[in-house]
Amino acid sequence: MKQIIAIGGGGLKSSSDDKAPSLDRYIIEQSGKKEPKICFLPQAAAESKEYILWFYQTFLALGAKPSYVSLFGSVQDGWKEQLLSSDIIYVGGGNTRSMLALWREWGVDTLLRQAYEKGIILCGVSAGAICWFEQCVTDSVWPLGVLDCLGILPGSCCPHYDTESERRPAYLKYTQNKSILPGIALQDDVAAHYVDGKLHAVVSIRHGKKAYSVEAGNETELPVVFIVGDVTYPC
Repeated sequence: MKQIIAIGGGGLKSSSDDKAPSLDRYIIEQSGKKEPKICFLPQAAAESKEYILWFYQTFLALGAKPSYVSLFGSVQDGWKEQLLSSDIIYVGGGNTRSMLALWREWGVDTLLRQAYEKGIILCGVSAGAICWFEQCVTDSVWPLGVLDCLGILPGSCCPHYDTESERRPAYLKYTQNKSILPGIALQDDVAAHYVDGKLHAVVSIRHGKKAYSVEAGNETELPVVFIVGDVTYPC
């Protein structure tokens, strides 16, 4: 089974309560393992030390075995094997355009396709959500433009659909004039879970959060499942 979990914004919420609902917990649970190995790719945020620390704190609290791959400075031997031996690969937010350029230079794009075919869960937030699709709406193309991405998932994606006011009109315009492929719009704290290339579920930890299928300038609201601990309800 091949899985991708794309989070529209938020994420990395650590908690000492092992029953606390979080999209991070949801990701861990999809591995089916008690202590899954989860590898962080923080290139979109220029490998921020604070972001890496936050990642470790979050997933150690959830019982996972975190690691990360650095492509800045001295790159350690074995990083490719590290990626491909993980149970989950988590991509952080930041500058999507710069991240993809760096990945292509190092061959990470090819490795991620290999990981996907192996059944390693691919996931991430913001830049780490939109990178999996054919295209995205991103502010790394100023002021807010269309970018070609990895193309592992069909169509396009727009994150931060409720928290950045310019995103919605831009996505509607781009789908209307066919500057971008039809796709999915995700509000913050909403995750789209794809299984074998098809949308399996849309989940959130907050009531009232939404996701939309967007095509030709029109939105169709998608059903969202609300996560409470280990229990899910319609949102």
